Amino acid sequence: MSLRDIHTPVFLERCIELLAPALQHDGAVLVDATLGMGGHSEAFLERFPNIRLIGLDRDTDALSIAGERLAPFADRISLVHTVYDEIGLHAQGASAILFDLGVSSLQLDDAERGFAYSKDAPLDMRMDQTKGRTAATILAEYSEGQLRRIFERFGEEKLAGRYARFIIEARAQHPLTRSGELVDLLIAATPAAVQRAGHPAKRVFQALRIEVNSELSVLADAIPSAMDALAVGGRIAVMAYQSLEDRLVKQAFAAASASTAPAGLPVELPEHAPRFKVLTKGAELAGEEERARNPRAIPVRLRAAEKLRETT
Repeated sequence: MSLRDIHTPVFLERCIELLAPALQHDGAVLVDATLGMGGHSEAFLERFPNIRLIGLDRDTDALSIAGERLAPFADRISLVHTVYDEIGLHAQGASAILFDLGVSSLQLDDAERGFAYSKDAPLDMRMDQTKGRTAATILAEYSEGQLRRIFERFGEEKLAGRYARFIIEARAQHPLTRSGELVDLLIAATPAAVQRAGHPAKRVFQALRIEVNSELSVLADAIPSAMDALAVGGRIAVMAYQSLEDRLVKQAFAAASASTAPAGLPVELPEHAPRFKVLTKGAELAGEEERARNPRAIPVRLRAAEKLRETT
């Protein structure tokens, strides 16, 4: 079975449509800030034979797989092991930048990575397995208040305090080291009526993953850095999979596409003009056909913008 069969890139055609105007000239550079298994990048390299690709990813497994997939384009690609908040070091003058946020298909499908609450595995959740603390470390070391905070903030979990208390009580007996143990604990802590509304572990696992990988703080730095790095006329497209990510992208795009002219100024000076033009009307959602074909497209929210001028 090929990678094309096991990995279907989300919103592929729409991303190509949005970024294509910035990739028509010879020497155009596309930065894939979340390379993953290389599905989006492969399609762009096939459609635009004159572009160069810079692919970034913090996951060494993903870089290895993408490297094999993109081997036919070896003379046009550079793959970099890095977290995407360092995009400013690699994307200066880029023609287009693509972000496909959240956990990747590779990470979800590899049970031993510990991302999926439906599979028992070590509580790791690191996107970069070469460094950093694991989910098990967080569960072992954070105070009840810290656990409640991340469940509330990153999981928007209404039972955050209850879950934090159960975890503190459980770890006093033995460390929580496997996802199955955590899932069983969360189910036991959840009233039956609440369980009928959805799996008790979904939001907690999301919160732990975000905390382990500092996803929101990294994203908050990465989007403005990417927008600064773009060449004038360049375009950026971002796919977010949950509201916390999408809110950061929306805010960054809104700020960059607004005039900074003081109220009452009769004429807008060039330095007050918007730096970007938003290309999407709100956040675009995948169509019914794509959602049926690729269930991982169901939660995606796509936004895109074009750079009009440099910062004065």
